[in-house]
Amino acid sequence: MTLQLIVPDMACSACGETITKAIQAVDPTAKVEADPKTKLVRIETQTTEAAVQEAITSAGYSVA
Repeated sequence: MTLQLIVPDMACSACGETITKAIQAVDPTAKVEADPKTKLVRIETQTTEAAVQEAITSAGYSVA
């Protein structure tokens, strides 16, 4: 499943790396592309969207 989420408070590449690590903690096989310029996070994952959003919010970011 491919998800596209907007993370408005992702400001830099370090934020993208933090979000990537948080998602991969829930699904180690997830492929994550985080673009701080567009605030878009694209995820290919086998886990649910709710679990991915929870991982992002647990890392300190909001999901729009």
